[in-house]
Amino acid sequence: MMRRHPAVPGRGRHPAVVITAGFGLAVLIGTLLLGTPLATTEGDSSHWLTALFTATSAVCVTGLVVVDTETHWSVFGEVVIVLLIQVGGLGIMTLATLILVIVSGRVGLRARLSAQLETKSVVAADLRHVLRKVVTFSLICEVAIAAVLAVRFITGYGEPLGRAVYLGVFHGVSAFNNAGFALWPDNLMRFVTDPWICLTIALAVIVGGLGYPVVFELLRTWRYPRRWSVLTRITVGVSALLLAAGTLTFLMTEWRNPATMGPLDDSGKLLAAFFAAVMPRSGGFNTLDIGQMYPSSWLVTDVLMFIGGGSAGTAGGIKVTTFGFLLFIIWSELRGEHQVNIGHRRLPSATQRQALSISLLGVILVAISTWLLLIITPHSLDQVLFEAISAFATNGLSTGITAHTSLAGHVLLSVLMFIGRIGPLTLGSALALKQRTRRYELPEEKVIVG
Repeated sequence: MMRRHPAVPGRGRHPAVVITAGFGLAVLIGTLLLGTPLATTEGDSSHWLTALFTATSAVCVTGLVVVDTETHWSVFGEVVIVLLIQVGGLGIMTLATLILVIVSGRVGLRARLSAQLETKSVVAADLRHVLRKVVTFSLICEVAIAAVLAVRFITGYGEPLGRAVYLGVFHGVSAFNNAGFALWPDNLMRFVTDPWICLTIALAVIVGGLGYPVVFELLRTWRYPRRWSVLTRITVGVSALLLAAGTLTFLMTEWRNPATMGPLDDSGKLLAAFFAAVMPRSGGFNTLDIGQMYPSSWLVTDVLMFIGGGSAGTAGGIKVTTFGFLLFIIWSELRGEHQVNIGHRRLPSATQRQALSISLLGVILVAISTWLLLIITPHSLDQVLFEAISAFATNGLSTGITAHTSLAGHVLLSVLMFIGRIGPLTLGSALALKQRTRRYELPEEKVIVG
């Protein structure tokens, strides 16, 4: 006799649906709050698209804006923005944790324990402990960053205690979550030669963008690099390479630019170049006028933004791990090797396909968005491409055209920010969970490639 089992709540529901609904709900609530008269300095309701764009930018920890944050939004509006940033940042990290747990839960206990031993990842039993660690670590970092910034605002710029703490908290949360929102019209350009401000913000962006698995592993084994997992080795190695290459490149391209680094002394130029190299990893702050940079610098920034930061963190882009995997895949192919080996470990073919899929889909999405923006806006290709990549990578850097883009352009950028934030995450979960095994194999046929 057949029996009908009661439905299990949430069973069969794909994580992508939950993630999309969660981010969408946060954007909706933020839009409603920012659309109230309480949220503006003039006491009038903002245009619905302005509220939607700002809420999307905050929840997706991007930083692109269509109005000046300090002059347009009231204290209530700024508090709403920073809360949306916090929800978006913590949500991204915790949802990434949930996906890791869900993925590991699809295999047997023996395989899970083997994976935990090899990759130092989490298993389902660690869920509550991991989430508690993520939230605690995030809050401790944000408080520390806020304290350092507040002290500097008091001692270096004469800000009253209350205002200094407010500025410290806002920018501490914004920096650690890689949001890029600032309470000055010129972002952080007034602090271009202040190492206290610049290095604190840069460190917050780097730590927040590494991803919690890497940060926690570094805290445990920083003295023993040979014990690092493949994830940590790739994330740290590629991040260091990109930071060094970016710093040198910006020094080369902007050294004599009278509108950016030209007036600075050598130490100021080095600090500005390092800051400019850190921010494309998803930070979104700027101490140099992006709109006055040379096109060669825009191109470098485009590449760095598209790559982004580490996995399971607050950064966007295709992620440095994906980029690193692509480099190893190409290197193995050039050497004629059938397996991709990293640090005495073999990269699974499924992971290789995921890296290729995420990268190619990112390129396609940016290309289509750039084409559409060129149709509906009067701006040049290099400017439009910059904005499209910045939105997709949830970066927030801008050449200055975002606020002057048409309403259709604002809608497109909002959609791009939303897809850019949930896209790589949901795609990764979908590819990891949706595995089908054929009971047969089709005949192989060699085709010409290239």
